[in-house]
Amino acid sequence: MTALPSHVAHVASAPRIDERDWHARVAHAFSRAAPRYLERAWAQQAMAERLLARLPAHAQDVLDLGCGPGDLTAELFRRYGAGGRVTGLDLAPGMLDAARQRHGQAIDWRCADAADLPLPNASHDLVVSNLAIQWCPNLDAVLSELTRVLRPGGRALINTLAPGTLAEVGQAWAHPAALLDFRDAACHRRAAHGVGFRRVEVNERIERFHYPDLSAVMASIKGVGAQVARGGARLSRADVARATHRFEALRTDHGLPVSYHLLTLELER
Repeated sequence: MTALPSHVAHVASAPRIDERDWHARVAHAFSRAAPRYLERAWAQQAMAERLLARLPAHAQDVLDLGCGPGDLTAELFRRYGAGGRVTGLDLAPGMLDAARQRHGQAIDWRCADAADLPLPNASHDLVVSNLAIQWCPNLDAVLSELTRVLRPGGRALINTLAPGTLAEVGQAWAHPAALLDFRDAACHRRAAHGVGFRRVEVNERIERFHYPDLSAVMASIKGVGAQVARGGARLSRADVARATHRFEALRTDHGLPVSYHLLTLELER
């Protein structure tokens, strides 16, 4: 479990939290981030390329789960929209507003929780999700919903994050008020088998990105919505100075490193 500053807290598998409150806070944070998401989310966009390389040649009904401002959804529509239907679903209304403005109404945009999909049984043959399900407190419920809405033989291609993600940030902020607690590959395998996926493949890799200074690091994280804070938490100038000093010790020729421990799941119903 890796520590993070209060304004970049993530909770991945936390039954101790109030899920309704957590969903509201996540939706609010990502809605606020929506206007500047794309300019700051280049690491997330780079990781989305891992999913695009694995897409099947043909799909009829496609869901982008946690679609954000919709660029990946638009690429799915470009590939599959001529002969099928593409849905972009997100918890944050602000993200969906940005998606509609950017990509129009040809895509079916839905505001909903990944653990309670407003979709019929066996209605889709492909679900794609890039860096969204780590925000969901109940992994079993999310994967169960995917088995419900996928047709027999349908596939889910998912990027999510594992322990060790943002480890450098946690090292820099040595006494944060919040904790990062991502689920590992074994947890995802167990959950996927447990809800009935007949084929489960989980690939792991480390994606590392570099930034010029601490401000750029924090903007890249906060700017994509990762800013769900514990109430009342504040950072002093001394806190920032100490974090800067610790992070500078990690600097390479390329800049300050930020690591994402990426899990890519290929699941077949």
